[in-house]
Amino acid sequence: MPSGPDTEALLAADGEERRAILNRMFEEQKPRLLRMIAVRMHPKVRARVGASDIVQETYVEAFKHVEDYARDPRMPFFLWVRRIAGQRLMKAHRFHLDAQRRDARQEQRAERCIPNASTVAMAEFLQDERPSPPSMAERDEARSRLVRLLDEMNETDREVIAMRHFEGLSNEEVAAELDLSKHAASKRYIRALKKLKSLVVEAEAG
Repeated sequence: MPSGPDTEALLAADGEERRAILNRMFEEQKPRLLRMIAVRMHPKVRARVGASDIVQETYVEAFKHVEDYARDPRMPFFLWVRRIAGQRLMKAHRFHLDAQRRDARQEQRAERCIPNASTVAMAEFLQDERPSPPSMAERDEARSRLVRLLDEMNETDREVIAMRHFEGLSNEEVAAELDLSKHAASKRYIRALKKLKSLVVEAEAG
């Protein structure tokens, strides 16, 4: 359920006051939305669309539907705008990617209207967090190995890692998004994190 003084103020306000509160809350969440979009944007789409463009579209949609959210707030504010961002990103994917070559995982999650985490983006983030190999060729090779290993990872485990490690969602938020109990979401993250560490070691070892 929604919580926090800002959300309560948003639900209680109307008109210009509600718009001002929405503006402030959205600006506070923008860095998290940008991170979410960056880790889920297909590389081919990333070459054509900026993450900031998706965020702007998300704000426009949020403003259109804030009255609906105020009447029936079933989730925390961030998860609400995150899902809108996922819908806008999915629309960009469908527009820019050839249907015959679209990633199968995108299709599997289409009903949730949010793209899967991109294993290419995850690999890039992981490389940024660790010392880089000395040459560009070695960096590319290590990233390619890591992408292949991430592709073989269990999809739910990969999503938990994307949400917790890269997007910065709380355990409660992950549980809500994946329809898990808090305990199950926590156990899943610990298991997935161990697996991720072993993949990174394996990729670096070549």
